[in-house]
Amino acid sequence: MTLHPNITSEILAALSDIFARNQYAEQTVDARLKANRKWGARDRRLFAESVYENVRWWRLNWHLAGLPDAECLVPESVTDEHLRTLWDAYWARHEATPGSHPVSLGEDIPLAIRASIPDWLFELGAKEFGSEWPGLLAALNQPADVFLRVNSLHTTAGAVKADLALQSIEAEEVPGLPDALRLKERRKLGNSAAFCNGLFEIQDAASQHVAPLLQVEPGQIVIDACCGAGGKTLHLAALMRNKGRLLALDVRDKPLHALAERAKRAGVSCIELGVLDKEVVHTDLFATADRVLLDVPCSGLGTLRRNVDGKWKLTAKEVARLTRVQARILADYSKFVKPGGKLVYATCSLLPDENERQVQAFLEANGAEWTLEQEINLRPDREGFDGFYAARLKRNSPAAA
Repeated sequence: MTLHPNITSEILAALSDIFARNQYAEQTVDARLKANRKWGARDRRLFAESVYENVRWWRLNWHLAGLPDAECLVPESVTDEHLRTLWDAYWARHEATPGSHPVSLGEDIPLAIRASIPDWLFELGAKEFGSEWPGLLAALNQPADVFLRVNSLHTTAGAVKADLALQSIEAEEVPGLPDALRLKERRKLGNSAAFCNGLFEIQDAASQHVAPLLQVEPGQIVIDACCGAGGKTLHLAALMRNKGRLLALDVRDKPLHALAERAKRAGVSCIELGVLDKEVVHTDLFATADRVLLDVPCSGLGTLRRNVDGKWKLTAKEVARLTRVQARILADYSKFVKPGGKLVYATCSLLPDENERQVQAFLEANGAEWTLEQEINLRPDREGFDGFYAARLKRNSPAAA
């Protein structure tokens, strides 16, 4: 396959942005695609796949190109010369099937390099997951499927599936998730009429397990206290049938603007947006909510299939910081739940320190005030979804405590 020099130079520039300038892969790819609007569909796909696959397999590709392993994550070492060496070696292996990874690797190459993961993270995973770690690593290195969450306020999964079929887009329903569809091949749907009319959102199947776990009902007061751009908020609104009060709160205001647009598109009117000051104790919200969702900031290790640069940007120090933030959020925002109400704590991490151990520490610190009702722990090597953890807790009434 012939690759136009302009595409090659853009790929190398994107990799330089990501590894030498610490920019995010998705934003870098999007920016360069927008700057090259004249590219055809084939070239756009080839550019994106080549960048993402080189980021996913960065350490291994560096090794196979004969470059010093110790330098692969040192920004000053990501020179134009090294990038050209890496790319030439990659393209020689992949020219016939770009976007694939058909390399047969010998056991003499350390597994951390074969799996293309930093040593500290490899060692942490080996400690936490033992013999399951190689299989989990292999799953994390596979591209993620595309899942849709159908907006049940306005349509059904069957209707959206039929509409997609008319556009020659195949989708299949997902057992256990009545509003989910899995695309049989990756397609861009952001400009489709159904998406623009609010009939579905792009949302991984693992994430779609969280809102139902909270057991919301129409008419309730519900707080999504770490709502971000609101994927789960919109799911909660649909489960509430757009009836009640759904407070969507975050410490950042930018994601709330995005949520406002998404809610308008989805035809949702029960959402109230608000910015939380993380330095303030929000006593005005204490014991006000029937249900509270805490989708807390986390390492994101469960989403490495789609956030391919996450493993390169994360550090052990950052994981430790995040666990402290999670503990504080759980301790502070759990007070928003009424006695008899329920809370879901959720992360898109795989690490027990961010998941089960975090919940256990909270329960140990709060005596009989809370009861653990249910946990879910999803992994790409088992269910084929992103890695996700969620726990539902019930705040006991004073008599029960």
